[in-house]
Amino acid sequence: MTEATTVDIRNISYVGADGAEHTLAEFGDKAVLVVNVASKCGLTPQYEQLEQLQRSYGDRGLQVVGFPCNQFMGQEPGSMDEILDYCAVTWGVSFPIADKIKVNGSHAAPLYKALKKAKNAEGAKGPVMWNFEKFLVAPDGTVHRFRPQTKPDAPEIIAAIEASLPA
Repeated sequence: MTEATTVDIRNISYVGADGAEHTLAEFGDKAVLVVNVASKCGLTPQYEQLEQLQRSYGDRGLQVVGFPCNQFMGQEPGSMDEILDYCAVTWGVSFPIADKIKVNGSHAAPLYKALKKAKNAEGAKGPVMWNFEKFLVAPDGTVHRFRPQTKPDAPEIIAAIEASLPA
């Protein structure tokens, strides 16, 4: 399992696909799996596993949230309408998709500036490596970080989710 890091992020705002400001605190005591997503990436099939996590654990206190990002080889070039349509039609995504963001660099979204302080299983923190990097934010603010190649249904992610679900 990843080394847990506590980062105060639940009240940092981000813009949703609806154009309104939101925070992770809106999900109450749910564990939130934050994932930077892209439609034209070799890892895009992870949408299917993310949706399965939402369906399997949503009633137990998990919320998946996707953050489209075009910073990695332009693999999320579409408009928000195109992205939302693609996610719904191709992958049956029911979890919220936020507005497009930057996850790295000086213009990174504040939420991701905070998330990048969390360490992964190897103890590394810092820039997001690629599309589909995952951050599990527990209700107490503990963050578990998983690199892009770690599939959403990997045992270490499932264990972290189950340990983070509200009682």
